[in-house]
Amino acid sequence: MAMTKATPEVEEMSPSKSNPNYKPPHLKPHRPTLSPIVCYSPKLSLYILSACVTLFIILHIQSLQTQDPTSSSWSMHQWQRDTNTTTSSAAAEMTDKLRHAVTFLPLKDLRYAGPAALQGHTWFMSSMYDHQDEEGGVQYQGFPSPFSHGRLLCLKGCDNHDGSWNSYALAYPEVLPHNATLMKGLTFVSYNHYNYDNIWHGLSALVPFVAWHIKSSCKIPKRWVLYHWGEMRGRMGVWLGNLMEATFGGAQHVEVFEEVEEGRAVCFEEAVVMRHNEGGMSREKRMEVYDLMRCKARLYCNVSSNSFSLDHLEQGQQRHELERRDVIPPIGITLFMRTGPRSFKNDTAVIEIFERECAKVDGCRLMVAYSNNLTFCDQVKIMSRTDVLVSPHGAQLTNMFLMNRNSSVMEFFPKGWLKLAGVGQYVFHWIASWSGMRHKGAWRDPVGDPCEFGEDDRRCMSIYKSGKIGHNETYLSQWTRDVLNEVKATKMEQAAIPSSNDACLCS
Repeated sequence: MAMTKATPEVEEMSPSKSNPNYKPPHLKPHRPTLSPIVCYSPKLSLYILSACVTLFIILHIQSLQTQDPTSSSWSMHQWQRDTNTTTSSAAAEMTDKLRHAVTFLPLKDLRYAGPAALQGHTWFMSSMYDHQDEEGGVQYQGFPSPFSHGRLLCLKGCDNHDGSWNSYALAYPEVLPHNATLMKGLTFVSYNHYNYDNIWHGLSALVPFVAWHIKSSCKIPKRWVLYHWGEMRGRMGVWLGNLMEATFGGAQHVEVFEEVEEGRAVCFEEAVVMRHNEGGMSREKRMEVYDLMRCKARLYCNVSSNSFSLDHLEQGQQRHELERRDVIPPIGITLFMRTGPRSFKNDTAVIEIFERECAKVDGCRLMVAYSNNLTFCDQVKIMSRTDVLVSPHGAQLTNMFLMNRNSSVMEFFPKGWLKLAGVGQYVFHWIASWSGMRHKGAWRDPVGDPCEFGEDDRRCMSIYKSGKIGHNETYLSQWTRDVLNEVKATKMEQAAIPSSNDACLCS
């Protein structure tokens, strides 16, 4: 272990220590002198400070005791008023800024008005996105919702010629645009690429609203706002209006903002927007919608679901006779005729073919009707008694969903449609599948008006589109016979199954 050397201490030698006999000389007593520093010692400063504070408090208490109490209260209230005024002024200024910040965009976005509209885009409210609550469910926009961050839908303009003059915006309920009108209740906003007079195109646009109605605990709209290419429309066609009245349980109001000043916005307490027709919906969801509309239409028109299948029997014998299987269930075949474009060249000849084949089948009954002179309820009643619907291609075939499920459809086309008409010629194949019907094919007339451009030239479609339809007696007879025999077998199988009397959804 290393040793540390101690530092030697140096001791100063004094005379007393060097000489033991040394005596100090007599010292005179020392008189103390006062230093200025002594007067300002810390203790004295603390005493002085404490005294000053104490004196100040005593004087302040006396002042409060002699002061008018109302003066103090008035000062406090005045301060509060000044503060509230300042806060209110700032809030009002911020609210005004937020109202002015609401930005309206054209309903019709011309960037997507061409082919892009068919490639996943839509130029109607193009800045917004649709959503589905479930797989196969309806695609829609809801306001207010988490997707809109709680904002309401606002619309401005009612131009019926140019959709780019109509506009939309989102706004919080507390800061709606200046002079905006708030419409209470649920509003359905519909966009249709075609129109609302044609029963097929109109129905295709409104089917998703019925789907939303079913999934939303049967909520009823207070009004509709209809757009075609962004242009406002003031009504539905009569057939479509009656169907929506039956479906939603009352006359439907189409809003056109007549009482709103030009240039002012309208905002909706709750709004649902559809712009893709039935697109994205599964077959099961579509069938659910068509079942509801069929059921509601029959209730609306006082038509029994089983009125035709049993009305040839006395009451009380119906179920007993069917269960015995010694009574052939009736088969209703309806020729739903057209006049003008795509009508038959010879109605009488076509009717005779179906009369002859129907007479060969026990229980078959033929009905001939023209779609242009029937009310909505007339059509509902006819369809409820139809098992086989025979008709040229046209909007009147939309009525097929009013038949019972598993009924059959026979469709007729003029010359040229197969090559030139595009996918639109298959719409009634689609609706048959979506509504639970059976499309039994189509007769396509090979004979028609000549076209100077050659039969494969697309310009010929303008000629073929409204052409008349001929018939081939041999083909038509065999086709009708096959369909009737198949329907007869199906009806026999169904006769032993008790009919369902379940109430309509949303009753």
